[in-house]
Amino acid sequence: MNRGIRQMNVLDAIKTRRSIRKYTSEKVDPSLLEKVLEAGRLAPSAHNKQPWHFVVATTPQAVEKVKNAYVGRTEINAPVFIVVCADPKEAWVREVDGEEFWKIDASIAMQNMILAATELGLGTCWIGAFKEKALKRALKIPRRIRIVAITPLGYPAVKKGEVVDRKPLSQIVHYEHW
Repeated sequence: MNRGIRQMNVLDAIKTRRSIRKYTSEKVDPSLLEKVLEAGRLAPSAHNKQPWHFVVATTPQAVEKVKNAYVGRTEINAPVFIVVCADPKEAWVREVDGEEFWKIDASIAMQNMILAATELGLGTCWIGAFKEKALKRALKIPRRIRIVAITPLGYPAVKKGEVVDRKPLSQIVHYEHW
């Protein structure tokens, strides 16, 4: 099926992005997958350290390995999974308090990929519920590497409506002081 790429700005992508848990069986076009991964590669990182690595599961065997490490309540049937990882040794550490930025950097890359996927008509779902050790073993991810999150990637089988459960700005924005 030839899917037209819809043009949207980043705010439209943010407003229309939804967590998708049901996907069609249609394969993701490799050129679209590459665009999603490129969006992750181009993400900003603390001191431009770029400590991320993306493990992409596209074969049925690799997809099954990722699904077996998932501990969520819902079965996710996507044709692709992206495992977003980071190497803490490659990441910037804030000197004044030792705060490590590898999780933040990888999360920014993940968000870039999710928004790019939304623009391309693909669905994603930020997954943090997984057995890290089992997934690292299954995908032969080195011990020093940490898995930050997983996202399925594919064409949504359902259309989701507008997000309505967000706090208003008046509850979360504090000018000059709390």
